[in-house]
Amino acid sequence: MSLELLSLENTQEIARQYGYWAVFIGIALENTGIPIPGETITIVGGFLAGSRELSFWGVLLSAIAGAVIGDNFGYWIGKIGGWQFLIQISKVFRIPEDKLELARDKYSKNAAQAVFWGRFVTLLRIFAGPLAGITNMPYRKFLIYNFGGATIWALIIVSLSYFLGQIVSLEQIIGWITQAGILIFLIIIALFTLPVIVNYSRQKLVAKE
Repeated sequence: MSLELLSLENTQEIARQYGYWAVFIGIALENTGIPIPGETITIVGGFLAGSRELSFWGVLLSAIAGAVIGDNFGYWIGKIGGWQFLIQISKVFRIPEDKLELARDKYSKNAAQAVFWGRFVTLLRIFAGPLAGITNMPYRKFLIYNFGGATIWALIIVSLSYFLGQIVSLEQIIGWITQAGILIFLIIIALFTLPVIVNYSRQKLVAKE
């Protein structure tokens, strides 16, 4: 999940008051790169649809549209000024620019997967769009993976909250989805760091020999 700037009660009130616009704007801002609880608002929208306060299809289409448009904004923000911003940040933390370029090249090789699957991952959902722009991912390719990932993510999240909301509480649904997102994030970190650790260990063994 993103940074929880709103309580669950306030999020529910916003979703009830503004309906589909709350879902659309919430997830659009989150996918642009602004850390607001867009996924939580989407879950609340699906939950309200389960109680017939909103339409399932209205929430679903709002979530898809918000995710697609938000990621597009994030992409162009990253493409226009994201790289220069990272360079300035790297100077503050004394990170050599060549290492930053190496990281960009590595990410660019997996940019399509990050855009598609990033929506299911804590934190990556916020940064996938801007990072795709920073790494100069071809825009047509970005659009395809962006729309595909947004559609599948929205269908799963809205459907889960819609059907589970008729059985369990909203707090439980958010807790389960949050835990799943954190677990996926930890698995991805492990998959990226494990090869580095193994390679480093091999180099040390070779050096000793």
